[in-house]
Amino acid sequence: VQLQACGGGLVQAGGSLRLSCSASGRSFSSYVVGWFRQAPGKEREFVAAIRRGGATYYADSEKGRFTISRDNAKNTVYLQMNSLKPEDTAVYYCAADQSIIMTSIRSAQYYDFWGQGTLVTVSS
Repeated sequence: VQLQACGGGLVQAGGSLRLSCSASGRSFSSYVVGWFRQAPGKEREFVAAIRRGGATYYADSEKGRFTISRDNAKNTVYLQMNSLKPEDTAVYYCAADQSIIMTSIRSAQYYDFWGQGTLVTVSS
């Protein structure tokens, strides 16, 4: 499956953005999809994930501000980001895997498919 992430941009602190991760090549509905981000000079970190049945997982720092959702009919997963902070500035990547287990869902190493990333810049 090929993934394409989009929706990044420049936004002021307190603003919102919605990222999209679209899949092509095959149906997305059976995949676990995660969002990760990587800021300059930092390691890639988990942001959120959604399982096939819709169960969601968030990093503690994003809980309550970010919402992950999926539209299987459109083969797309969304990341709605509200109350953005300058420290949210990063390249955001979506990733997918069919067989990842719950205990590994926050670990980038277990995702087989990755999109190209979209840059989010939050100004203070």
